[in-house]
Amino acid sequence: MITVTSQAAEKIKGIKTAQAVSEDTGLRVRVVAGGCSGFQYQLAFDSPEAGDQVFETDGVKVVVDPESFQHLNGTEIDYVDGLTGAGFTMKNPNAMGGCGCGSSCGSSCK
Repeated sequence: MITVTSQAAEKIKGIKTAQAVSEDTGLRVRVVAGGCSGFQYQLAFDSPEAGDQVFETDGVKVVVDPESFQHLNGTEIDYVDGLTGAGFTMKNPNAMGGCGCGSSCGSSCK
């Protein structure tokens, strides 16, 4: 399962409204090669495809492909806005390390 905090849900809803994204579209979360730790997170609005996992929290759909789900199961998506910057953060219990940049998820992310 992938969850979204209330702060992240409000931010996602605001971005969807500002970009006029359709209501049936969800936030696709992927793990792709790259980043300083070998893998990085990728977020984009997209419609679910066959085989995708779809989760809903606070009215926000999260869409994950089967391969990425192996790395993301149990992840919480949050949004922070502080003195050092603002953005989405991933609390991923599967990450086996990271560099602190917030977009990488560890050398194996499993």
